[in-house]
Amino acid sequence: MNSERHYPMTFTPVLKDYIWGGRNLEKLGRELPDEIIAESWEIAAHEDGTTAVANGYYTGKRLTEVHTDLGLDLIGTNCAWAQERGKFPLLIKLLDANRALSVQVHPPDDYALAHEGNELGKTEMWLVLAAKPGAQVQLGVKAGTTPELFRQGILNGRLEPYLHYVPVQPGDHICVPAGTLHAIMDGILMAEIQQNSNTTYRVYDWNRVGADGKARPLHIHKALDVINFAQVEPTLHPATHISDEGGIRRSLLCRNEYFVTERVEMAAGAIFEGNCDGRTLEIWGVLRGEVVVNGVGVTADATSVTAVQFVLLPAAMGQFTLSALTSSTLLRTYVTAV
Repeated sequence: MNSERHYPMTFTPVLKDYIWGGRNLEKLGRELPDEIIAESWEIAAHEDGTTAVANGYYTGKRLTEVHTDLGLDLIGTNCAWAQERGKFPLLIKLLDANRALSVQVHPPDDYALAHEGNELGKTEMWLVLAAKPGAQVQLGVKAGTTPELFRQGILNGRLEPYLHYVPVQPGDHICVPAGTLHAIMDGILMAEIQQNSNTTYRVYDWNRVGADGKARPLHIHKALDVINFAQVEPTLHPATHISDEGGIRRSLLCRNEYFVTERVEMAAGAIFEGNCDGRTLEIWGVLRGEVVVNGVGVTADATSVTAVQFVLLPAAMGQFTLSALTSSTLLRTYVTAV
């Protein structure tokens, strides 16, 4: 193992100025240009946006370049399927839903591969960081909705009778498998963990127009191919307890074939010990507090991570520690064997 190249990596975000954004990402410490900003791509290796490493050996290098250099040493043998397609497996974002997003759906892997070139499908999860009172997300369909009724609703410009809504508040998590009809409504800041894909099939955009005065395109045929109409009036599920010892409480938020995400709550002074043994990368996001990776104190070989910031631990990095300098809440994401 070349430890010089296998170290905790932080990144410079890539910002996206979609019409539904605002200025609220400034509250999470992002420096924004004058225009509205909808998304901050925190760890990304996609043709539509690639983050650059902000520390250590690879400073200034794009994540795609690091992946080319390290291969499975970066992403791990559990991600061999992604390596075969030349893909980094995950994409990490922050979203400012200052206005409602479109009603949309993402395809599964097999459909994306067949219709979108070498693009991955898009299974994702959300963690609500902040939300206005009464905030909600659109998720799944109402009882009695059929594909034909749904199609007619799209064509008539009146899809609301078929849309199911779920109230959300800060701390809630939402697992969103590919095929889920969904829309993040206004007044929500969230973190998103997803497959490394930027394919969205938009079916309804609230009859609004973009900055050019034109309606954004819809993708009705493809959307109807992949919407899971059996997902009727879903609800949110509580986190599953994993462990609570040594000042560290772990809870499972989402587990699917592409990633696992935990919430890890650490008391000040607590130390998490882990091992990147070559099977999977780990991505940690500090949502509250401050931690040091690979050191008990702030030393030359340690990486300090504060809220809200993400750090990537390469699969071949070996043993590591996360030490909480203050009471902290983190997201931990990794990939299990299929």
